[in-house]
Amino acid sequence: MGAENKSRVAGKVLDLAGPLAQELGLDLWDVQYQKEGAEWVLRLYIDKEGGVGIDDCVAMSHAIDPVLDREDPVPQEYVLEVSSPGLNRKLTRPRHFEAYRDRLVRARLIRPLEDGTRELDGVLLEAGEDRLELLVEEETSVTLEKKELAWVRALDEAGW
Repeated sequence: MGAENKSRVAGKVLDLAGPLAQELGLDLWDVQYQKEGAEWVLRLYIDKEGGVGIDDCVAMSHAIDPVLDREDPVPQEYVLEVSSPGLNRKLTRPRHFEAYRDRLVRARLIRPLEDGTRELDGVLLEAGEDRLELLVEEETSVTLEKKELAWVRALDEAGW
């Protein structure tokens, strides 16, 4: 299955699960659909003020199961996982970048910079459709093209 189809499945599940998460007092942070070993995994990341517990994950799983069975957005057998995105969560959607503006993030580059740097920590100043800007030192900012990034993660207060 190509990246476009995986993205289509994740998008459809995001549309189906978002309202259910809201009804449960949760925020659906992200949906990932990917092959891991021999299995396909459909992973829903949920969040809420004060953090997510096992009961929240179970409630979301029970709420989405019958909807997934009825709507059948996934073309093959899969394992459903519901979990918290964690403190060092990946930022993947525009609303994620907006939520973490003026906060510390780590960006991992697909290819290292000329000096060999592969990861940059900095305060997220701006995040547009194609690029983001990080304040990496007191008065030094860097602009990165999103296509150059492997991932961007939020950093907890300890910086990992």
